[in-house]
Amino acid sequence: MVLVLLSAVFSFAWATVGLPASLLLGPMVAGIVLGANGVRLSVPRPAYLSAQATIGAMVSASITPAIVAMFAQHWLLFTAVVLATLLGGAALGWLLSRWGLIAGPTAVYGTSPGAAAAMVLQAEANGADMRLVAFMQYLRVLMVVTTCALVARFWAGDAGVHPPGAPWGAAVDWGHLALLVLLAGLSQQAARRLRVPAWGLLGPMIVLSALHATGVLEIELPRWLLAAAYALLGWSIGLTFRRDVLLHAWRSVPVVAGAAACLILFCAALGGCLMLAAKVDALTAYLATSPGGLDSVAVIAASTPQVDLPFVLALQSLRLVFAIAAAPLIARLVVRYSPHLRR
Repeated sequence: MVLVLLSAVFSFAWATVGLPASLLLGPMVAGIVLGANGVRLSVPRPAYLSAQATIGAMVSASITPAIVAMFAQHWLLFTAVVLATLLGGAALGWLLSRWGLIAGPTAVYGTSPGAAAAMVLQAEANGADMRLVAFMQYLRVLMVVTTCALVARFWAGDAGVHPPGAPWGAAVDWGHLALLVLLAGLSQQAARRLRVPAWGLLGPMIVLSALHATGVLEIELPRWLLAAAYALLGWSIGLTFRRDVLLHAWRSVPVVAGAAACLILFCAALGGCLMLAAKVDALTAYLATSPGGLDSVAVIAASTPQVDLPFVLALQSLRLVFAIAAAPLIARLVVRYSPHLRR
């Protein structure tokens, strides 16, 4: 109850100042407050998967055949930006370890932009500090989400932000909603069996996007359902900041936060290059190159009408797949061929 009440208070505060995705940021901050004060809560896995499916469906409502053309037109540019992001994160981790700011391979695994769960497991298997890697990964996600929300708010202005979804009081077609829920659940399970990366989000997003883009299925989600999904996602991020992890990583906080800020600035510079090469607006390029959190960035981008949502989702989806498939390999190679990381 305290978590829910705090989430409502923080969400109202974010909404009052006009920040996008206030229904995501409020629960995230509430989760941090409780988690950092020793409250042992976590989002149940079925609830988290349901939230991912809902956000996947929300994203699908914005997908049209234009996104396929976007991939075909910019695939080489997108691939170059994604690889630059991954290599930039690896180089930053290498420098942190080389300068002795964070010991050993922990720095390399902690600064990788994406695939947080995979990085934590890789870190444990390669002798890194698993708790510090987890802290570095989730602090970066927190900073990325907060920065994206602030940039979108002050760039778009008061008139440029609105929550996605149908109005709060809109009538609900329960039969149609049940069909969407069924299709999303089946898509998740099919993607899991096919071992699709990030299947909880990408499974429903791929299937429902195809159905929506071809005109087979209309997607309109009630605002209260999206609010519940945003809250679950915010809690899943915020509650990872446990007291024991924070105490363990306390001395490293300035370095970790500085490294995350450097990665965000590096990706913002990539966004500037992308803006010039792809002829998109600056806010779209910034959100598209943000280093992490496809689901969170999708919520923020969908809340800002002037953003080219298909462009953001195209690049972020590609980054997510590359991060899961290639980032662990890049980190292992950096550790293997860096003598100072194997002492």
